[in-house]
Amino acid sequence: MEPDIRVEDYLDDKLQSASDFAHLDTLLSSVELQRSQLQSQLDDATKALDDARRSAQDRQADLAAQVDEFQKLQHSIDIRLQIVAASDAPDEAIQRLELPMKQLHKVDLAHKYLVLLQDVHDMRNEARSHLPQSPKAALGPYTRLRQLSTKLRTLQGPADEAAAHLVAYVESVTETLWGEMKKTMWDEMEAVLKKRNWPSVDPDSEVDEEWLECFEKLLDLQIPEVLDSPGAVTLLPVDVMAQIFIKEFRFHFLSDRATSKPETIGDRCFPWFLALVEKWESFLIDNFGPVLAAKFKETAVSHKMVYMDPVCAFITSMLRVMREKVAHTMSVAIQNPAFLSSLMNELMTFDESIRSRFTYDGGDAENGWGGLTSEVLSVHFDTWLQAEKKFALERYHAIMAPLDARNIDYDFVGVGKTKPTHAATRITDLLRSVTAQYERIRRFSHKLRFLIDIQLTILDEYHDYLRGVLEAYVSITSTVGRAFGVTKEQLAALEGTGALETLCKVLGSADHIVNTLNDWSNEEFFVTLWDQLQARAKLNGDHSNLAGGMSYDQVKDRTSSSVGTEEDGGVLFDETIAAYSQRRRRAQDFLAEAIAEDHRKAFRAYLQRPQWTTIAEEPTDDPYYQPAITSELDEPLRILKRDLEFLSRALGTAVFRRVWREALEKLNVMLWNDVLMSHRFASSGAAQFRRDLHAISSLIERYIPDGSGSLSSMKEALELLNLPVEAPEGGMSLRRATDMVFTDNSEAKKFLEELNIGSLTPANARQILQRRVENAE
Repeated sequence: MEPDIRVEDYLDDKLQSASDFAHLDTLLSSVELQRSQLQSQLDDATKALDDARRSAQDRQADLAAQVDEFQKLQHSIDIRLQIVAASDAPDEAIQRLELPMKQLHKVDLAHKYLVLLQDVHDMRNEARSHLPQSPKAALGPYTRLRQLSTKLRTLQGPADEAAAHLVAYVESVTETLWGEMKKTMWDEMEAVLKKRNWPSVDPDSEVDEEWLECFEKLLDLQIPEVLDSPGAVTLLPVDVMAQIFIKEFRFHFLSDRATSKPETIGDRCFPWFLALVEKWESFLIDNFGPVLAAKFKETAVSHKMVYMDPVCAFITSMLRVMREKVAHTMSVAIQNPAFLSSLMNELMTFDESIRSRFTYDGGDAENGWGGLTSEVLSVHFDTWLQAEKKFALERYHAIMAPLDARNIDYDFVGVGKTKPTHAATRITDLLRSVTAQYERIRRFSHKLRFLIDIQLTILDEYHDYLRGVLEAYVSITSTVGRAFGVTKEQLAALEGTGALETLCKVLGSADHIVNTLNDWSNEEFFVTLWDQLQARAKLNGDHSNLAGGMSYDQVKDRTSSSVGTEEDGGVLFDETIAAYSQRRRRAQDFLAEAIAEDHRKAFRAYLQRPQWTTIAEEPTDDPYYQPAITSELDEPLRILKRDLEFLSRALGTAVFRRVWREALEKLNVMLWNDVLMSHRFASSGAAQFRRDLHAISSLIERYIPDGSGSLSSMKEALELLNLPVEAPEGGMSLRRATDMVFTDNSEAKKFLEELNIGSLTPANARQILQRRVENAE
């Protein structure tokens, strides 16, 4: 039904009016043409479909045939495998073929080797062809050859070190080529220098274009080596210019001439080297500084002075022969400790001159140049350390040997300062000289070893000596010590001010060491060393080797318990300062006891004086009357004066006052108990006692302003003891005072306040007033 509708629509579209029938023939022809075209397309499609069907059938047949053939082949293989499995023929065949296959493999490998060698020779010849005209062009084939050599060496390891001869040959060719390339350019540069009669040129002159061009060509050849090298390398053009000086150096310092003697290295060799560099400094900077800056300023080595500064490059070239000289000198020095010590000092001075005068960094812009000293110490440090330790200990023993070394050095500091012994000051001078020996060393572990092995060892020995002196003093002065026997000489040494002097020597020496170490702890060198030690202790997980072969515990025990902790305030000398401070405190305590013992002996007769109630002279009303000092007090005053005078010279003001305060407090107690509380006093006896105490106080005040304050309780007690029996109207009499004190505590306190007495209690006041004979009842 639908085709009829489409035909009807078509006719309606084409025959819309009567005039359209006039073109009916044309319309029919057009329709017929379209029909024939469609029929033709239909026939072609039908034919193509038939062809496709036939082709598919053919392919299917072929595939079936191939499957059938494969199955037959598989079956044939299975049969043959069964036969082979049952037969020994394959193993025999494999064995027969094994040798030819190996030979074939060797031939193939040899062919590849030959090809590789041909490539090596080609690259070598190509590099040679560009020299000396174009060093940059020669670097191309040389770089490829070097990369090949590096790759072969890298691959050799995983291959069980195979092709050792080939790898060695390629490396040899590479090194030889590089040597030839440098030699070619070297000869060209050398010819240029020879034409200009180098080094007989004016140091203030300018070089010509040919010289500069040759200089640049050598740099171009070497730039890859410079950029790839992990350490500093010498610059080829500078090497060529330096060779004449190296020959001169060898002539003077590495020959059989007198100037070559090892002992003259500090007087002649080092100054010659520095003078040479200084002479050509301006010439090198003015002429070749811009060239080096242009070549390296945009590279990874632009921060290294050995490449940017021609003077530093010149030093690098010259240092090679200096190393040779130093090595030869060291071989002699290690057999002579004295020479080794002086050589190391001269070598450090030379290194410092190179760094400071020419800003030489040795190719390490971050850490700076380690110097020839570091190179020497990497081999000979232990030898040098033992030599310095031996010298230091010998010097220490020499300091301690003379008897005068143990005397007090009164001239070391002024008045009011504690005086050390000569030995103590000389020991600190010795330690300072040791510091000067190693403070310029660059390596931290070397510095720490010097500190611990030498300086702290000497300090420990001296500390043991001071401790021995105190122990000997205790054994001589104590009852237990005397029981084991004491010589007359030992006892005589403590007579007079001998005991005080012995203790002052220990106190002053320990005080000097403590003050010196405290001062050193604030010096930059030791502060930096402490910070480095703390940083290493906190970061180092291996406590068995914190530095220089020493464990964490060893370092901590010798320096400070704060090592490796977060505590603030630690210093390198904490343990040593603590030990010496203990000796100082111990000596100070003994000193106060020794003064008190002197007092007990000196006051023995005075304490036993029985005449306080029977004084011949009675006090008068004359306000200017002063009774004579008791004769038994003459000796105590002499001893007091002697001790005060001696200690005022030997001790610092603070220590002097501290020691005497303790001793006078004991004297105050002795006078209170053995005189005041042990005797009865008439008014004249009380006045005599007050006069005696005034004499004691006056003597003390001459040496210690306000020092008699330690006797204040005795002074106030004697004020009570000297109250008159009868007082003027409004005054305080003995009877009135007695009535008030014995009434009750409240009245006693009012009485004490009225007399401005603050150190006595009501009980003390009662005891004192009872000592008057008038109150005996």
